[in-house]
Amino acid sequence: MLSVLAALLLVACGLWYGEHPRSLGSEAVAVEIRPGASLRGIARQLERSGLIAWPAVFIGYARLRGDAPRLKAGSYEFSGEVSVRQILDRMAQGDVTEVLITIPEGWTWRQLRAALRQHPHIKPAVPADDEAALLAGIGLPNGKPEGWFFPETYFFGKGSSEVDILRRAHRLMRQHLDREWSQRSDGLPLKSPEEALILASIVEKETGRPEERGLVAAVFLNRLRIGMRLQTDPTVIYGLGTDFDGNLRKRDLLTDTPYNTYTRAGLPPTPIAMPGLDSLRAVLQPPHSDSLYFVARGDGTSHFSRTLAEHERAVTEFQRRRRK
Repeated sequence: MLSVLAALLLVACGLWYGEHPRSLGSEAVAVEIRPGASLRGIARQLERSGLIAWPAVFIGYARLRGDAPRLKAGSYEFSGEVSVRQILDRMAQGDVTEVLITIPEGWTWRQLRAALRQHPHIKPAVPADDEAALLAGIGLPNGKPEGWFFPETYFFGKGSSEVDILRRAHRLMRQHLDREWSQRSDGLPLKSPEEALILASIVEKETGRPEERGLVAAVFLNRLRIGMRLQTDPTVIYGLGTDFDGNLRKRDLLTDTPYNTYTRAGLPPTPIAMPGLDSLRAVLQPPHSDSLYFVARGDGTSHFSRTLAEHERAVTEFQRRRRK
């Protein structure tokens, strides 16, 4: 009888302990549970963090609830008053603390990798110089990652691997590209989704005006149809790589690289940046236009022309305005 009463008392104490909130003070308490951690190891870690006072009782309560095999690794953050039940509920649900990274439209692979490496809550998956292993882990073993990650804000748990983030961004780009390709307009001079991605990346870099993306895309598509060179500065700049000092010179336009669309016809071999959804749609569902040229007006907009003579007059006019 006494043993039964003792057992009931222990259960009652455990239930009270599990439901009784513990004040954490004014500072939030963060704890990271590593994959494969045992229940005992988790209890010790929570004690060191100040989240619980009696690890043995925590272990008993977790086993009583059946939570022991369900606790998930990850980063958790608690504040205010929190009970052991609330801690276990969050850990059983995998309700980890989320942080974010934003990939802007028009970023290059080099910029994306640097941002991932500098992010305090993203873990490197491979040495910085082993790009091949990283791309293989993502599912891009051909060594051509440029453009294949969708620009978006991604939420993730602290301590996530760079491979996890890149895999999500690559999967999202694939989904958007495949859907837009399936809905493309008839008669486009593009042979594959990859070519659409390349052209969309050029459109992304050529204009900051959302309302002009379609017209810019139409110019390039018209040029591709008649075999005219694209002659777009962003591809030349991309081909120069780290040699570009911010000033594009005439000799740069004449220096042949695989990305120089002044010296080579057709599309460059890869995208030059990560295009957003609007640029993909501009390329695959362009408005009707006969324009073959465009020039910046100097106010962020462009003037579009059908003929070279009209284009040259526009160039002269807007250059004259800028000199005033």
